[in-house]
Amino acid sequence: MYHQIVPPSQGEKIQVLANGQWIIPNEPIIAFIEGDGVGSELTPLMRQLIDSAILKTYETARKIHWLEVYNGEKAAELYDGDWFPEETLNAIRDYHLVYKGPLTTAMGAGFRSLNVALRHEMDLFINLRPIKSLPNLNTPVKHPENIDMVIFRDNSEDLYSGIEFKAGSAQADSLLEFLQQQLGVNRFRFTEQCGLGIKHISEQGSKRLVRAAIAFALKEHKTSVTLVHKGDVMKFTDGAFLKWALEVAIEEFLAVRHPNGRWWQIIQGEHELIIKDELCDVMLQNCLLAPEQYDVIATTNLNGDLLVDSLTAQVGMIGMAAGANLSEALALFEPTHGTVESLVGQDVMNPVSSILAGVMMLRFMNWHDAADNIEQSLHKTLCNNQVTEDMQSLLPDPTVQGTQAFAQCIISHLI
Repeated sequence: MYHQIVPPSQGEKIQVLANGQWIIPNEPIIAFIEGDGVGSELTPLMRQLIDSAILKTYETARKIHWLEVYNGEKAAELYDGDWFPEETLNAIRDYHLVYKGPLTTAMGAGFRSLNVALRHEMDLFINLRPIKSLPNLNTPVKHPENIDMVIFRDNSEDLYSGIEFKAGSAQADSLLEFLQQQLGVNRFRFTEQCGLGIKHISEQGSKRLVRAAIAFALKEHKTSVTLVHKGDVMKFTDGAFLKWALEVAIEEFLAVRHPNGRWWQIIQGEHELIIKDELCDVMLQNCLLAPEQYDVIATTNLNGDLLVDSLTAQVGMIGMAAGANLSEALALFEPTHGTVESLVGQDVMNPVSSILAGVMMLRFMNWHDAADNIEQSLHKTLCNNQVTEDMQSLLPDPTVQGTQAFAQCIISHLI
């Protein structure tokens, strides 16, 4: 079936039913891409920590059987220069769940990155980013413990789709002419050497993102979903996103007006979920002033990018966050930093982002006890002032550990 990929002799495939239900066996086969640069150091540590936590938590009742698939530099070595072999995509389709280490960004080499390929070819339309403070770290804000949000950022639309035309190109000049002569657009201040980009927001794309965010909030008994947009200025894109988002809440989840007249509320049994909205600039301000007001966020691509990076800086540093890219039948979990080639082989890279990506994966599988075990062990390690080199400025009296030693400290605290 595969040329270079060797499925494990044990374990079962994860199933995704037609109704979207995921069936996770007790011994699932999970694909992983080791990654380039520091990925070759961090991904094995993540797997060791995940395996240790599962064994400690469930003894022999549960186990992951890992399946390596290839992308990036390692794939190029195995597939005669093919950075992204087709059988990698096929394997991910077959096994549904994948952990991905950081990959080399293409610099004119002509190969596809995994993220770009999967987001477009497999329609990974949700970028899921939980943002929560870690203990014992001196962060730029006084009360980082007030930040505990889960952000649903659209992956498929908006300005990040890459629909752009270079200034001075025939395509840009033709589009400018069409906009002005055919559509009557007269707001261009300058039309010579003018680059153009397309911001597109659709009803289908908006509704499926918000539908997933509300369903998650109800399942996890969250207090609110905030719709972040810039609809006061971009009325037919961000404004439409808000309109369609509220239609989902009202028509599919039976939301009704909140007594304050500004919000909406969904009542299921004793659980009340508030639906509200914020302009993106106001949201960035309130994340500094009153982050405890927010729980689940649903937003467009560009707004989500700005919001996530701002929040992760508030709880520590951007490189310590984790993320996932999701569709109905595929889930990809990854650290949010790059390959950091300058630190390869030095045993100084911070593994927290890789570890938290593994924790996200366990929670997605509903293996919450193992995920809790890892998080608590990480917290104990930080509270003992054990950190990697890049985190020493966040503690008053740090004990600096190498990458390997720091990971072993976490493993030693598993119960």
